[in-house]
Amino acid sequence: MSGQPNTRLSDLFGLAGWTKGELARLVNRQAAAMGHPQLATDTSRVRRWIDMGEIPRDPVPRVLAELFTERLGRVVTIEDLGLVRQGRTGKRQRGEENPDGLPWAPERTAAVLTEFTGMDLMLNRRGLVGAGVALTAGSALHSAMHQWLNADPALAADATRTDELPHADPAGFDRYEAAPVGSEEVEELERSVEVFRAWDASRGGGLQRKAVVGQLNEVGGMLAYRHPDHLQRRLWGVAANLAVLAGWMSHDVGLEPTAQKYFVIAAHAAREGGDRPRAGEALSRAARQMVHLGRPDDALDLMKLAKSGAGEEVLPRTRAMLHTIEAWAQAAMGKSQAMRRTLGQAEDLFVSDKGDVSPPSWMQLFDEADLHGMEALAYRTLAEHDPSAAALAQNHAKQALHLRENGRERSKIFDWLSMASACFIADDPEQADRYARLALLSMGSNSSHRTWDRLRQMYRLTGQYASYPKIEELREEIQLALPKPKRPGSGAAV
Repeated sequence: MSGQPNTRLSDLFGLAGWTKGELARLVNRQAAAMGHPQLATDTSRVRRWIDMGEIPRDPVPRVLAELFTERLGRVVTIEDLGLVRQGRTGKRQRGEENPDGLPWAPERTAAVLTEFTGMDLMLNRRGLVGAGVALTAGSALHSAMHQWLNADPALAADATRTDELPHADPAGFDRYEAAPVGSEEVEELERSVEVFRAWDASRGGGLQRKAVVGQLNEVGGMLAYRHPDHLQRRLWGVAANLAVLAGWMSHDVGLEPTAQKYFVIAAHAAREGGDRPRAGEALSRAARQMVHLGRPDDALDLMKLAKSGAGEEVLPRTRAMLHTIEAWAQAAMGKSQAMRRTLGQAEDLFVSDKGDVSPPSWMQLFDEADLHGMEALAYRTLAEHDPSAAALAQNHAKQALHLRENGRERSKIFDWLSMASACFIADDPEQADRYARLALLSMGSNSSHRTWDRLRQMYRLTGQYASYPKIEELREEIQLALPKPKRPGSGAAV
């Protein structure tokens, strides 16, 4: 007991709207349903948890996490409730910039991963959605993780120890059955990542998100077992790749706080496996999310962290990709010179990659088409501030569309929308209409909410051409096609 209020639990308790007596009764009922009928919580005990920082014994923290998850309709972990032992209560120090407790201790990564995915799956099963929580600011994540990511500790201290006989941590038994796996099982897991990645690129994240989260949950259980070093690192790599996919798919369907949590989990998993470039790329996804949500300043904070955290061994093509995201954020802020300079650096880095070193699996989708697609998006975004950039946006969008391979349907939709938007800004409604219709025709078979968000941005540009018969018809078709607004409280508060 810390003697200090658990502010995290107190904040969530206030959001839930229970009385202390109601929460005590719910804990007893839920614990009994989970096989712990002997538990007897009362109002005074709940008061000690909240007001005195007392951390209840297992299974109460897990029971509370389930109750708050279901009540708030978003994932709430034991960590979120401030109920983790080893000196980590919910107390916040004055001026603390890290309310989410990042980074967590290395030995906690597998537990956090497994707990979070388990709660996410519970929400899926019960038809709830992630909602009601704000994204952590990019500056806060940067402050919390900068020193940790840029440190260079011995892997024996930072990753899983391998000088002992394989065993499972006892603390993990009540959450999952830890078991050893061999190289063949790890290879199958690595292949499954490629299948999920290809599906996401083609059809969007909505249809396979639950499968990815479930697979990640299983890998978390495997990581509780002490494998030989080479297998353990590969498992951490699988966990990082799946967590990035889970985050990207969550972002793709509008579960923004959930997505951010997965990106952070991915960075931790990559770091555990000694793969700093992967950790940096995971954080760059969080930066892209911020630009999409209209927070480019936060995106730039995250890109500083992503680029420094990726380390010196990062390949030129990966660095080129990171530069394109930074340029998009700069474009959103109207920083024309900085954006053009950053994109020039991205192009130089891309062509300097001799291809003598095979790119990691997670970089294989960033090809020349993607480079041009990101440049088109950056120039189209800049054109809102400087209309002369629209012509360059069109040029890059054309090149991206010419180079796009089959199976990248979502990217094609984004290219068409970049092209259509740039044409509207350049006062070419005839061309804009053509590309907008190509995008609209393909969107029905794609589960990506981001494509609809980008369509809404383009729709705004059609207003000045509403008197044109073709554009009037296009506007009507878009209004009919756009998904109906979510009912209040069903979406993620950002």
